[in-house]
Amino acid sequence: MTPREVSGVRIPDSQLARQLTEFVRDTESDLLYNHSLRCHCWGCLAGRRKGLKYDAELLYAASMFHDIGLTSRYEDSQLRFEVDGANAARDFLRSHGMSEGDLETVWNAVALHTTPGIPQFMRAEIALLQAGASMDVAGRGYDEFTDAERQAVLAAFPREADFKSGIIDAFYEGMKHRPASTFGTFNDDFLAHKDPQFQRVDMCAVIRASKWQG
Repeated sequence: MTPREVSGVRIPDSQLARQLTEFVRDTESDLLYNHSLRCHCWGCLAGRRKGLKYDAELLYAASMFHDIGLTSRYEDSQLRFEVDGANAARDFLRSHGMSEGDLETVWNAVALHTTPGIPQFMRAEIALLQAGASMDVAGRGYDEFTDAERQAVLAAFPREADFKSGIIDAFYEGMKHRPASTFGTFNDDFLAHKDPQFQRVDMCAVIRASKWQG
């Protein structure tokens, strides 16, 4: 059972939150599901530390959906996995009556969570999902959290013994069938790491090969 509070962070328990949690739980692996819950906690803790005002339910919805595009449900998609996740969140939340303004916030949070350098200048929910995801995957901001906070989050939502390899594999499996979608992002690192035949697109070569004469 999902705990209701972790290190002072209340886990949303509205009817909508329970329904989206069930949907994501039935769709994602244990690794991605627990990762998503930790992302929410890291985001809330960062928001509290920074004194940001945010809607916890919107941040929770974005956190829970942010990696759903990596699942087998999208094995035929050629979109960026972040866009698949953003679309899935929007469709689910719209069907449950969420306002268009809030849908836009969740969509942007999910779509931009792998795009550093932009979310921190947008709404708090968007900034905090990116902060939470980068903390859980890459350890960015690790020392800004106390030992007690880290221990509480990991006790509630355990990190797998070899999460680092597991999350790299999850990224690769979710994107290997759509390599073109990784252009312009760090997502191509996952394909290059796992597939020695993968060739990155060189933007300088693209510019020089264009039909412009000068």
